[in-house]
Amino acid sequence: MHDVRTVRAPSMPRLAAASLAGTAIEFYDFFVYGTAAALVLGPLFFPTFSPLAGTLAAFATFGVGFVARPLGSVLFGHIGDRRGRRPVLVASLLLTGGATVAVGCVPTYDSIGVTAPLLLLVLRFLQGLGLGGEWGGAVLLTAEHAPPERRALWSSFPQIGPAVGFLLANGVMLVLSASLTEAQFAAWGWRVPFWA
Repeated sequence: MHDVRTVRAPSMPRLAAASLAGTAIEFYDFFVYGTAAALVLGPLFFPTFSPLAGTLAAFATFGVGFVARPLGSVLFGHIGDRRGRRPVLVASLLLTGGATVAVGCVPTYDSIGVTAPLLLLVLRFLQGLGLGGEWGGAVLLTAEHAPPERRALWSSFPQIGPAVGFLLANGVMLVLSASLTEAQFAAWGWRVPFWA
């Protein structure tokens, strides 16, 4: 007797919602770092610099993610073509999520010296690599499963993710900075959005 398995096409609303959610989570991770860079990373990770130079250095670590994104697209796109989109999307989500949680755990310059900003650079690069792989992969997965006459509509859902991620990241940071004292926010409050 032969084992015959039928392969069901995924439900388009479910697939579109999943790709939107994945992209929103990835961009939340990406943008929460940018907000932290503007608010606290300069003094905590570059205290030997002037306040302006420390802020610029914090934004430079933010920029590393933008450099890594195209590399992530090429790397994960190549792997996705060979191994399939779904495992690559899961791997990119885990990479970005793991790097984001790790950023929330990095000791500051006062604890481990120059290793702290170096760790930020590495983790930010990994965030960008993962985001580069996820965003393009989510659009491709949605487009590949969409009916030809509705491909553009269904492929637009992952494009909503960056806006949702931006609003979530800034909303969480706003609530924390408004509800904690400045000292609490600088000591531990900025880490909470990374752990979330």
